[in-house]
Amino acid sequence: MKKENKYEYSLSLIKAVLEGEKDLIANLGNIASVLKYEMEIFWVGFYILKENELVLGPFQGPSACTRIAMGRGVCGAAWQRKDTIIVENVHDFPGHIACNTASKSEIVVPVFDKNKDIAMVLDLDSDHLGYFDEIDKKYLEEISDLITLQVL
Repeated sequence: MKKENKYEYSLSLIKAVLEGEKDLIANLGNIASVLKYEMEIFWVGFYILKENELVLGPFQGPSACTRIAMGRGVCGAAWQRKDTIIVENVHDFPGHIACNTASKSEIVVPVFDKNKDIAMVLDLDSDHLGYFDEIDKKYLEEISDLITLQVL
């Protein structure tokens, strides 16, 4: 199945699990699960902004780093830039945080609250180099918007 088709199906599942549910943690857990298993991603999770640092939230995959400062690693850089970052090879990214040596590429998408402030980031890691592209960016940013509209 093409990546776009997988994302379309995943979006339909995410919309279904968000419908009528307002609990942030429950929704983030389900979103992470859908993306992990439907998109076959190595690691998927959220880092939630708390007291001026990103703190690990719901995720699917191996254990992860717990706290990330602004500007540190791909997550901290996406938070600082307030923009999606795609990294083809995490070992080439200055200041990359090596939570798991199997991680080879990464995409991090900011999630904004209704005031347009960063609320969290959505972080996906692949165990393949160059895995993420503009298709991932498009759909993951759409998922980010869904979280803002339906949960935050």
